Amino acid sequence: MPPTDLNEPFAPKDVCRALIKHKLLTTDQAKQILVRREKVTDEIERENRKRNASFGLKISNPVTFVDVVARLKPPRADGRPGGLEEDDIFKVLAKEWDLPYQKIDPLKLDLNVVTTTIPRNFAMKHLVLPIRVDNGMLTVATPNPFNMEVLDDVARVTNMRVATTVSSKTDIIKLIDEFFGFKRSIAAAEDLFSSSAIDIGNLEQYVRLKTGDDLPSNDQHIVNAVNHLFIYAFDQRASDIHIEPKREVVMVRMRIDGVLHTVYRLPKKVHNAIVSRIKALSRMNMAEKRRPQDGRIKMDKGGMEVEIRISSVPVAFGEKMVMRVMDPDILIQDLDGLGFMAEDFRKFDQFIRMPHGIILVTGPTGSGKSTTLYSALRKVSTPENNIVTVEDPIEMIHEDFNQIGVQSAIGVTFGSILKTILRQDPDIIMIGEMRDLETAENAVQSALTGHLVLSTLHTNDAPSSITRLLDLGVPSFLIQATLIGVIAQRLLRVICEYCKESFTMGASELRMAGIDAGLKGAVKLYRGRGCNRCRQTGYRGRSAAFEVMPYSEAIRKMTTAKTNIENIRIRAKEEGMVTLRENAIQKMLDGVTSYEEVLRVTSARKIVV
Repeated sequence: MPPTDLNEPFAPKDVCRALIKHKLLTTDQAKQILVRREKVTDEIERENRKRNASFGLKISNPVTFVDVVARLKPPRADGRPGGLEEDDIFKVLAKEWDLPYQKIDPLKLDLNVVTTTIPRNFAMKHLVLPIRVDNGMLTVATPNPFNMEVLDDVARVTNMRVATTVSSKTDIIKLIDEFFGFKRSIAAAEDLFSSSAIDIGNLEQYVRLKTGDDLPSNDQHIVNAVNHLFIYAFDQRASDIHIEPKREVVMVRMRIDGVLHTVYRLPKKVHNAIVSRIKALSRMNMAEKRRPQDGRIKMDKGGMEVEIRISSVPVAFGEKMVMRVMDPDILIQDLDGLGFMAEDFRKFDQFIRMPHGIILVTGPTGSGKSTTLYSALRKVSTPENNIVTVEDPIEMIHEDFNQIGVQSAIGVTFGSILKTILRQDPDIIMIGEMRDLETAENAVQSALTGHLVLSTLHTNDAPSSITRLLDLGVPSFLIQATLIGVIAQRLLRVICEYCKESFTMGASELRMAGIDAGLKGAVKLYRGRGCNRCRQTGYRGRSAAFEVMPYSEAIRKMTTAKTNIENIRIRAKEEGMVTLRENAIQKMLDGVTSYEEVLRVTSARKIVV
């Protein structure tokens, strides 16, 4: 139902009544907020005046009672974690007004729809944000859907019918700032670029008759646009930023919780300038466009240093850049927070306490191997230990380790540097990747001479690492003499704790989907409904599924030049190894992840014993 007074949709009594009705506030909490209302309103008004003056804008919506409640963030009366957020309040009000509510996902917005439909000043003044156009119908998001005069103006200017959806005021202001600011930078940069220029980065070669000046990488608009991309990636918790040139556009994609999302489609004309700006920041050769390059940038993220690893490679339509965000909060964690089951954690802890030998961590790219290695090194790091790492490249600078970066151009490779490391009196050696026989042989020699060696391999599971070492050319007797254990891992998306709900699914239905949980009847599972904190995906963050295989005496005896990997796998299971699939299924039953994630990340393997 619409509010009693359309001119005052946020009347305190109506807002309190709605929140109490939906069990987000208690009556006592509402009374306490009403007592503090006037003081908090004054605080917000002072902040708004200061902000609006700096932007030279006037926002017509005054401070409302919703702003007061959102500022105080009282504990939720329904028992869910966290305080009462602005989105929760608007969601309830939309329900009361019988209007749709939408938590806007910026990754799903069309930059052109947002920025070309109505002017920025009008959008900011009246807090209306165009979000999509369908069959002549423009949908705008606004915190006040009863401002009919403004909605009529939008319909008149756009010559379209207008539908409204309710969204929070904070989101509307933030998105208007970000989208219009980024669009202005890109548009200005595009205007500065010579329209007659032809992109020579395109392998479909043209004959250039007249050279146009490239847009300088130090142009302020390009600087602003690149800064926005990094800030946006931090806000969205992205692990990678992809800048991909196509024939006529540049795709900007970001990987969030392991899944790539298309964020922007930019004009092709600004591609070279954006790439040059990133190269300048990362000290790469701006003139070199034909060879792959690597670089790194160190940035500030809320008072914390974040390293960004840059990789450029020439593709059909120019240079593609991938920037990996090396967040220290994610890359180096406490071992017991990585997702180990109790018994697997005990085994791995025994591995890293050994005085010498080789520990291998296996899995595909992006499975969290570096996080496991760094976290293990930090756990065993003491003033009495000399820890030396060899990496290509160094992923995260850590003061407790002596880190060496591979430089193949001058002969500093994994294999060659290991000989030097042994003269550096190390206790623990971490090798970024065991990729050839020379590296493997030197790692084995290091282990034989009394050092603990940690490294990674690219195999699908733990038992396969033995055959991989044999394939590299390491003799079976050296594997027997040095290997301590192997860990295989994958990353599963974690169900968002703010919108987690349980449901039941038949065990037979689960088996038909490809998951045998070893249960009968109804199985209790969990999923995320989708909320503002997880961007409606139902997932927030990731946890690792592990397969920990100690290199036992029985498996040692089975390691020969003609090793049968299936026999090793069966023996490891008999000795208590929990496979990746079984570990993931247990996480599913514990409510950490969903059955869809188990199917997406792990593969079924039938073991015949």
